[in-house]
Amino acid sequence: MSTIQLRDDISEYLSHIDDVSFLNAIKTILESKISEKTYNLSEKETKRVEEGRQQYKKRETISDEQLKEEIEQWLKTK
Repeated sequence: MSTIQLRDDISEYLSHIDDVSFLNAIKTILESKISEKTYNLSEKETKRVEEGRQQYKKRETISDEQLKEEIEQWLKTK
């Protein structure tokens, strides 16, 4: 199937969909594909990344296995 035919088919399918949530999800996917700009972190996100880096440098981390165990314990309380 050619790119043009595929685009036409997708366009036709989308014209029959009334689910706003689904259409918003498709819109987000399309916007991320055509967007050329780099994602800029917010001040809060930048701060959390830096905190994580500092924790890693200080070896204030836990293993994947420990994390899984903590999640299992937490889920048991819910």
